[in-house]
Amino acid sequence: MRLSLNTATIKKATLAQAARLCAENGITGIGPWRDVVEAAGGAKAAKRLLDQYELTVTSLCRGGFVTTGSAEGLADNRRAIEEAADLGTAELVLVVGGLAEGSKDLPAARAHVARALEQLVPYASSLGVRLAIEPLHPMFCADRAVVSTLGQALHLAEPFAPHEVGVVVDTYHVWWDPQLFTQITRAEGRISAYQVCDWVVPLPADMLLGRGHVGDGHIDFAPITDAVLRAGYTGHVEVEIFNQTIWDTDPAETVKTVVDRHLTHLGPV
Repeated sequence: MRLSLNTATIKKATLAQAARLCAENGITGIGPWRDVVEAAGGAKAAKRLLDQYELTVTSLCRGGFVTTGSAEGLADNRRAIEEAADLGTAELVLVVGGLAEGSKDLPAARAHVARALEQLVPYASSLGVRLAIEPLHPMFCADRAVVSTLGQALHLAEPFAPHEVGVVVDTYHVWWDPQLFTQITRAEGRISAYQVCDWVVPLPADMLLGRGHVGDGHIDFAPITDAVLRAGYTGHVEVEIFNQTIWDTDPAETVKTVVDRHLTHLGPV
């Protein structure tokens, strides 16, 4: 499977540095975050840079945070859609958002997500961008994503055509789910991105930073990868790691480790 580097994995690197490291290590895809794109001069300038290295933009992170129904949130998502189109990627990752401040109403938050999709899908489709719902591990339900399972993500996606709304399979967030393989099969034609990193324990005080390199933790990648491929996914494997120790490591060393673990656990680049 082809390899893509999500820029969050080498958080301290610029987009230019990340692109150069991809090219030097045989990585053909890149998944930038919006802040990195902005720092590079915006989406059009970033596209010119990435084209110099012949890199496929596998996704843009991120849109979402639409659980309050605010006009400002919808406007920001429209800007994110435009950035994805300018970058030449068909996939805008949505982290849908957690509960509104002071709220305990999960059904209302999830209803806001459904309404946001109804409002955003026509605009995204007009620009050739698919909205990719990413379920996050339940420990992030309160503050980051009220969508916790692949099944929930598919429930939100299925009122729309597969080319309009897809789902993200991120091993860190879904590996624990007893329904995972059933839901991956159900997701045929809708998998927008396949993201990998490992689940390592103990979790740090900041739970967001508990990800590890593939092979350092408890996830069995082979059966998940096989299921994703059987569901028709033909895109890149995108490595996305949030870990302070890895962020503090020389990005060149981190990228070499990413490639080595890919070869060991997922196959040739």
